[in-house]
Amino acid sequence: MTARIGVVTFPGSLDDRDTQRAIRLAGAEPVALWHKDKDLHQVDAVVLCGGFSYGDYLRAGAIARFSPVMEPLIEQAKAGLPVLGICNGFQILTEAHLLPGTMLRNDHLHFICRDQKLRVENAETSWTTDYTAGQEIHIPLKNNDGQYVADAYTLDKLEAEGRVAFRYLDFNPNGSQRDIAGVTNEAGNVVGLMPHPEHAVEPLIGTGRTDGLPFFTSILKKLVNA
Repeated sequence: MTARIGVVTFPGSLDDRDTQRAIRLAGAEPVALWHKDKDLHQVDAVVLCGGFSYGDYLRAGAIARFSPVMEPLIEQAKAGLPVLGICNGFQILTEAHLLPGTMLRNDHLHFICRDQKLRVENAETSWTTDYTAGQEIHIPLKNNDGQYVADAYTLDKLEAEGRVAFRYLDFNPNGSQRDIAGVTNEAGNVVGLMPHPEHAVEPLIGTGRTDGLPFFTSILKKLVNA
């Protein structure tokens, strides 16, 4: 039976179709979910894609967090449903308190779009098992509100528990504390990151590499072997 991975579209989402394509290339079935859906249609995992949900008014992700689809998503994520938040999706996950910390404007106050070098810090989450810890990858990055911040206690806790999933290398593009590019929850089923793995799944697009594809093959293997 083919694994079904939902991709939520909010008003202002930009990368839903790119994400669906990445899921399809990995061998799973993408399922389009609308932000007003009040159930998840029995999908096996969910991706909150990038974009500018609701125009990023108030704060990035602050309005999307209250969309009808988020109620079952939060409930099921706490029960173990794998959820990946990419860029705006990461912001939504922090607003929903599924991941710790929050996202602020880039420290240089400009939108940034570049290929970004990352180090995989945690290769044991539902979305990262096809990587190895310490692996260096290149993933496209594009954001305006990408500065990850948290209090010192939370940052120390994330470090101590191995919950920093990805870290920026060579260049910190947005001022994120401790060069953090992505984090995971305690159970490892919820992961958020600012760079866009869905733009690095084919040699002819994005970085010209396929460094983002293991996100989608990782979750497929987990679902097939569950």
